[in-house]
Formats: sequence, C-alpha cells, structure tokens
Amino acid sequence: MTVIILLLGASISVSALFLAGFIWSVKNRQYEDEYAPPVRMLFDDKPGKDTPE
Repeated sequence: MTVIILLLGASISVSALFLAGFIWSVKNRQYEDEYAPPVRMLFDDKPGKDTPE
C-alpha cells in the first residue's frame, strides 16, 4: 500500500512539473509564431546549380 502512495505522489509531482513548464512556456510566448512554420517549408531550399530557374 505504501508503494501505491509513493508512486501516486511521484506521478503528481512530475505532472505538476510538466504543467508548470507548459505554463512558463506559454507565458514566455513560445507558441506565438503562427505564420512562419507553414511558410518556412516553401522557402527552405535554395536553388542549386543543377536546378532550373
């Protein structure tokens, strides 16, 4: 029974740590960029010598 209580406490503390990290990343505006990821894939490749222009 004590193992269940220890595992429950450990899982709650780990999940609280991940929740705190997620809240910190949202407050620091890590998820603000909505334009660049879809457009970045369009302009990733630079034209080389063998590609026609």
